[in-house]
Amino acid sequence: MTALWTSADVARATGGQPTGAWQATGISIDSRALQPGDLFIGLAGPSFDGHDFIAAALAKGAVAAMAHRRPAGLAANARLLMVDDTLLALTRLGRAGRARSKARLVGVTGSVGKTGTKEALRLALSSQAETFANAGSLNNHWGVPLSLARLPLAAEVGIFEIGMNHAGELGPLSRMVEPDVAIITAIEVAHLEFFASLEAIADAKAEIFEGMSADGIAILNRDNAQFDRLAARARGQGLSRVIGFGEHAGAEARLIECRLEAAGSDVRADILGRRLDYRLAAPGRHWVQNSLGVLAVVSALGLDLGLAAATLTSFSPPKGRGQRRRLALPGGYFELIDESYNASPAAMRAAFAVLGRSKPGAGGRRIAVLGDMRELGATSPRLHAELAGPLVAAGIDLVLSCGSLMNELQAALPREKRGGHAPDSQSLISAVLSNLRPGDVVLVKGSLGTRMAPIVDALLALEQAERPARRANGQ
Repeated sequence: MTALWTSADVARATGGQPTGAWQATGISIDSRALQPGDLFIGLAGPSFDGHDFIAAALAKGAVAAMAHRRPAGLAANARLLMVDDTLLALTRLGRAGRARSKARLVGVTGSVGKTGTKEALRLALSSQAETFANAGSLNNHWGVPLSLARLPLAAEVGIFEIGMNHAGELGPLSRMVEPDVAIITAIEVAHLEFFASLEAIADAKAEIFEGMSADGIAILNRDNAQFDRLAARARGQGLSRVIGFGEHAGAEARLIECRLEAAGSDVRADILGRRLDYRLAAPGRHWVQNSLGVLAVVSALGLDLGLAAATLTSFSPPKGRGQRRRLALPGGYFELIDESYNASPAAMRAAFAVLGRSKPGAGGRRIAVLGDMRELGATSPRLHAELAGPLVAAGIDLVLSCGSLMNELQAALPREKRGGHAPDSQSLISAVLSNLRPGDVVLVKGSLGTRMAPIVDALLALEQAERPARRANGQ
């Protein structure tokens, strides 16, 4: 495997002192996920200190470990790269990774849809260029430099999700990435605990332009109420080109029409003067909207639009962000829509619309299993109660919920739609399982802090228990 970094390169980038000479084929901060040949970086976090796992990482095949203190009991000849501070050294290594790369980089941010858009871009661009994208949601002050440090020398395009929940966080990350193209998916109600208004959220997201040169291109949601504000910020930062996407008549990447179905959407669009018809495997109007942004990025990079659009036929949402599974249970099957990773009012409404278009089996129902939406500040009770309208409009049959804020939703729902409430996700599992029957379509969604993943795990466990029984009976 080609070396990503040599000991000399890392020492030069970080100012560290290496033991011995080595070549790293990857970078890891998690000893559990480490691959032989990785450089392990011992980050000191609020819950765990990576220095405590350096011995395990070296035993697992790490070529060396970056540290700012020597762990007790480590062998005298252990390969270490000693630095003043591992997070600062990682940041320097990320900057060095960006500086040496010849790839064109795309920055992705927004209140909703960042990770899904990043993954759709990865699929669309990798069909015609050597493409790298950050893993999962590595979009913060350590995830971005880690991803830049992992950027392969051979990459022609790099895609970097950049996140924030406070003003002033995104700008430094953008200056680190220096995007050639930036896409802002949408500005919606999120992180209101830390912002006074939607306009303030838009201004914080517009910090992505701070790392861009005058040749940079901004791709913005033309249908969003904050478009003009974002476009003005982009031009104020010196960017000469702004491309809008959406249904708006002024959008350069414009939706002409779409047919929304339970399993996906057929889309007709005009992308900067080129008419395209394509099939999008992910269901929901929000995926249609973001696909226009994806194709606008492809056009901005000068790559083949037709080839990129054709790849979207095989796109499926990432885990926890709309992934669908047909699962067995006694007497039949049910369908799981896993939206457990995170939630905001806009994302909730989009998920309800997808559930509403789903087609339950015989005797089945549309069931929403919902957890609290976090970081919404003083408006939180009202925003939870206001979810009742979209749920009813989408034709959802039953709502089960957990968390103190979801009490507001339960009180606002028609009585026949109240399926049960619990203080936390773990306590809700039994009610979800007892309500489940063949033919149901079940949506699980809530903020990351509400921990909805255990409910998804419990539903997946039903499948694991049922499959062996079916095989035994020849089914």
